[in-house]
Amino acid sequence: MHIGVIGAGSWGTTLANLLAGKGFTIALWAYEAELAGSMAVKKENHLYLPGIPLSENIIPTASLEEAARGKDLLFIVTPSHVVRQTLQNLAAHLSAQTMLASASKGIENTTLLTMTAVISDVLGLKDRQRLAVLSGPTFALEVSKKIPSAVTLASENQPLAREIQQILSTPFFRVYTNADVAGVELGGALKNVIAIAAGISDGLSFGFNTRAALITRGLAEISRLALHMGADRHTLSGLSGLGDLVLTCTGELSRNRTVGVRLGRGESLAEITRDMRTVAEGIRTAESAHDLSRRMGVAMPITEQVNSILRGHKNPKEAVMELMTRDLKDE
Repeated sequence: MHIGVIGAGSWGTTLANLLAGKGFTIALWAYEAELAGSMAVKKENHLYLPGIPLSENIIPTASLEEAARGKDLLFIVTPSHVVRQTLQNLAAHLSAQTMLASASKGIENTTLLTMTAVISDVLGLKDRQRLAVLSGPTFALEVSKKIPSAVTLASENQPLAREIQQILSTPFFRVYTNADVAGVELGGALKNVIAIAAGISDGLSFGFNTRAALITRGLAEISRLALHMGADRHTLSGLSGLGDLVLTCTGELSRNRTVGVRLGRGESLAEITRDMRTVAEGIRTAESAHDLSRRMGVAMPITEQVNSILRGHKNPKEAVMELMTRDLKDE
């Protein structure tokens, strides 16, 4: 099995290291040529995963051709807003038999497509039998430290899902399969928006009651949109739904929660993003989710308020007041 990982951020590097630890030789593509060179020499990703030794089985490269040529399986692990451009540059180097697994979480701003839909669009795939999506409650650093974790691998092609399940699984990394691609992708993308809301609540020092309410009502609105788009209700209560939502809303390593905390403490989005090396996907996804909910006619009040805060249309306290004084209704 020849495997490549496209994207050498913390999660891409972690997946490459996990697979390399199982004996696979992994081509790991980094956008930054300097980073690829540094990883090859120092055997460490000092930018995105400092302190974690890289396997000798990882071959870092800044060449998409080298990363993709002759590969049986490619993991796409770039930030969601560059997936389209990356795939456009990658397409000429792909075999028609290459399996593609998306581990990028987001909804494209311009088209409102999920990542597997973007991949299908760019590659002109008539069906999604070559595609899978990986999602679940995982902080890269904890997986890198071999702390027990569990994820979901979804594909419309269940033999493909089971094959990638076997490739990825280790005694510390448990992989479940699922046929509900829409539910897994939407849960993984939309939870980042709710995590920003939870962070804002913590930044305002509102306490555990508020956070619990946000997680619960956040899951309700994620589920409304996902079900409207064909997802299975059970998926949203699983690892890629509730599991990922809880982790991202409560974990100290959550980039999206951190953005929210700083917004709640009065910092501007410009100040926050200027300090961040890694991407907080919820910042862009809030706009996509807001637009998608409007297009679908699905009420997503928390998402709407988070988007308003991020776009500078209102401050966090105003947004909380609007949420708490909406018309009363049944749960």
